[in-house]
Amino acid sequence: VTDKFTESVYVLANEPSVALYRLQEHVRRSLPELAQHKADMQRWEEQSQGAIYTVEYACSAVKNLVDSSVYFRSVEGLLKQAISIRDHMNASAQGHSPEEPPPPSSA
Repeated sequence: VTDKFTESVYVLANEPSVALYRLQEHVRRSLPELAQHKADMQRWEEQSQGAIYTVEYACSAVKNLVDSSVYFRSVEGLLKQAISIRDHMNASAQGHSPEEPPPPSSA
């Protein structure tokens, strides 16, 4: 009788519906925490994507600045040329005597 009783309890304890009940209990307990982790991961992903975009934009701006150094050197050369022409014109206007002080401006 005890063997049959033990076997019956063992069968009932391992019945598929009992296993499904235990699985349902587990899911009910762990699902809210898993949902919170999922929401946190999505928020972190969005923040990471924003940071990646910012870094890529900054790298692009730096690259454009480096690429524009040619134009800055060209502008520098043109400014030096303009200053040289201005000095030459001032010297010509003063009668080829660059040692004399320039006349006072009437502005």
